[in-house]
Formats: sequence, C-alpha cells, structure tokens
Amino acid sequence: MTFLRSMLFNLLFLPFTALACIVGQVLLLGPPVRIQAYARGWARGVLWLLRTTCGIGVRIEGREHLPYGAAVIASKHQSTFDAIIWLLVVDCPAYVLKQELIRPPLWGTLVQRCGHIAVERKGGVAALRGLVRASQAVLAAQRKIVIFPEGTRTEPGQRARYHPGVAAIAEARRVPLVPVATDSGRFWRRRAFHKQPGTITVSILPPLPANLPRAALMERLQAVIEAETARLYDSPASGSGHERGGLFRGQ
Repeated sequence: MTFLRSMLFNLLFLPFTALACIVGQVLLLGPPVRIQAYARGWARGVLWLLRTTCGIGVRIEGREHLPYGAAVIASKHQSTFDAIIWLLVVDCPAYVLKQELIRPPLWGTLVQRCGHIAVERKGGVAALRGLVRASQAVLAAQRKIVIFPEGTRTEPGQRARYHPGVAAIAEARRVPLVPVATDSGRFWRRRAFHKQPGTITVSILPPLPANLPRAALMERLQAVIEAETARLYDSPASGSGHERGGLFRGQ
C-alpha cells in the first residue's frame, strides 16, 4: 500500500509542478507579490496531495517564537518538504538556495522573480560576501530569510557541518536567528521513493541572542537544532496525517 500511495503521489506531484511552472510564466509580467501568492497556492496543493495520497500531515510547534518583521530562519533539512512548508508558515519568505536550482527553465525564472537568494556553494569568500549583500536587501524589506545551514538534505540521524553563512547574515543586520528542527526525514526521506504515513513535526525554537560571537552562535545553533531533532525522533511517530494549529492561516 505504501508503494502504491508513493507512486500515486509522484505521478501527480511532477505534472502538477510542471503545469504550475508553465502557467506561472504569465505572472512574470506582474509584481513579485503575485508570484509569491501563486507559490503559496502551489505549496498548498503539494501538501494536499501529500495528505490525500500518502497520509502525511503537518504539525507546527512554536509559532509564537517567530518574531514580527525581518528574521533569519535556520532550519534542519532532511526532505523536499522542508523547502515547501515555509511558503505557508510565513509571508513571502526568501530562501537561500543552490545556484543550480535557478538554472532549469520556467522554474528558475519564477524562483528569481520571487526574490530568493541563489548561492554558488563552491564560491568561497566571494560567495559568502554576495550572500550577505543580497540578504541585506531582503531583510531591509522586512522579509524573513529561510536558510538550511547544513547546505544539503541529510538522512535521519546524520549530522553535517553547519556553514557560517547563516551567522554572517544575522550578524550583519542584527536580526533574530530562529532555529528550527524537524522529523520530516522520518516520512519523506532524501531521494527516497517511499513516503511513510504520519505527521511531520516542525518545531520552531526561541531566537538565539543576537550579540553572541559568530563561533559561539554557530555552536549554539547546531546544538539546539540537533538536540530538538533528536527529541522529535525519540517521540513516537504520529499515525494519521492531519494539519494542526491552523497551518494554512496567514501569519
């Protein structure tokens, strides 16, 4: 049954996303806010497919820790799900993503128009400076930046080095840095065909002190995210998928 559900999701998800990219090209003639609203609709559709075909729902914990206005959200990254959910949790987020993700036609033009920040992962110091520079304009507009400090998806239980770009962004403008843990890899693993039914938990933790030195900030960030992720995995997996806590309400 899990195999059939997963196959159905993939058969629907890929054409749905391709169609959304094609239709979305019309919106390039308008302001970015229209494309951002369109992206929210696509994200809602994906989570609806995930729930109805695979029995996977979402629970958001700690919404009260999200500050008003500009902030940097540093999230654990285990699944494609993590790159979708923030379109629905906060208004007009700006993702920090790999340069190669903006290269596909149609998809790439929409991503760039939404104001997301593309980074060349092997660009060294120059790439870090470009990341900080681009992030300042986003934060000045009172938008929230979503960044995955590990730089790539990891398997459940795997720990990867956290990259310092996240601290550099928060430090440059002295905005709140919000750690986020998740157990998304329990249900939708990296490069895995099978998707297990249950409820993905996204745990938003209290912002870290803005005055910490960069090294101390990175150490604290990794410690709290990994500890909370371990707690989520130690908890029994929820059996049935339901959205909880008003996931689709505007923030």
